[in-house]
Amino acid sequence: MNKEYPYLFSVIIPTYNRLSEIQELLFSLRNQTLSPDSFEVLIVDDGSTDKTEEFVEAFKNEAPFTLRFIRQDHQGPGAARNLGMQHAKGNYFIFVDSDCIAHPNWLQAYAKAISKQKVAGFGGPDHVRKDFSPLQKAIDYSMTSFLTTGGIRGHSKKKLSKYYPRSFNMGVRADIVKKIGGMNDLRHGQDIEFSNRILAVGEPVIKVDDAIVYHKRRTSLQKFFKQVFNWGVARINLYKIDKKMLEPIHFLPAIGTLVIFLVLILFIFNPGFFWPLLALGVAILLLMGIHGVIRYKDIRVFFYIPLVVPIQIIGYGLGFMDAFLKRILLKKEPYTGFVRNYYQ
Repeated sequence: MNKEYPYLFSVIIPTYNRLSEIQELLFSLRNQTLSPDSFEVLIVDDGSTDKTEEFVEAFKNEAPFTLRFIRQDHQGPGAARNLGMQHAKGNYFIFVDSDCIAHPNWLQAYAKAISKQKVAGFGGPDHVRKDFSPLQKAIDYSMTSFLTTGGIRGHSKKKLSKYYPRSFNMGVRADIVKKIGGMNDLRHGQDIEFSNRILAVGEPVIKVDDAIVYHKRRTSLQKFFKQVFNWGVARINLYKIDKKMLEPIHFLPAIGTLVIFLVLILFIFNPGFFWPLLALGVAILLLMGIHGVIRYKDIRVFFYIPLVVPIQIIGYGLGFMDAFLKRILLKKEPYTGFVRNYYQ
């Protein structure tokens, strides 16, 4: 650390009407094993009306680390992260979502990793805790399983595409941001586009497996569908920025969606011939449910995983195909998918 960067890390947290989640996250940051003198925390509020500011200002009195509150007028999470970076004083900027809880060793794991080599950026995984709901565990299973994501989110040693740190748990060196600029104005996928520019610098970008945050994610099937639909849309928007950000694996949910719909339609007209395919699909989902029970040691996830996995595949596939039609075939302007009440 030096006068320009008095902290090793600046933890930047964008938020909008997430008071209860901010409370849990700040409590977890209070329990970090890394010295509190080594990091600062910036809460960047996007126009909340739920007394987030009052809580943060009061929490400053008990926080062992430097805590700052910054407010903007509802411009979105990307603008909030950029505003946080403008005010940050750390050598590395770390982004974490407000619906996450940090493992006590989270920042220490990053500090240990970057002490071994100079890196442009880094990322870590997201997990669930035992006390999370069965739906949250089922969503975690769907989002982290190699069978459903191909390892692209960095949870598996095997992966079918390049690893891009995500904004729920990622960091970047401050001087790199000066070179490449901040996050763009994409509503979804801006962290992938940002990571793409970090990777283009040519310096190492690493995954730190033990830098863990616990991610609560969306808490209803409807919200989860909207989220993955928007991710499908975002992938085409990313392709229009840089073709390298669209890989063969990203077509698989759309192909899977078409296959599912085709089998269901054909089953209606000829159930005797196509029922084995339908039965095979159901059997795979039930086996995934059993695997989830073993993984989380929670029998309740068995009833959710067979619902969540198809929602993820179909939601992403529909968003991808919708954007492919509008942006590539019809050459229309970018759009964001679901917007109304999405963050409520």
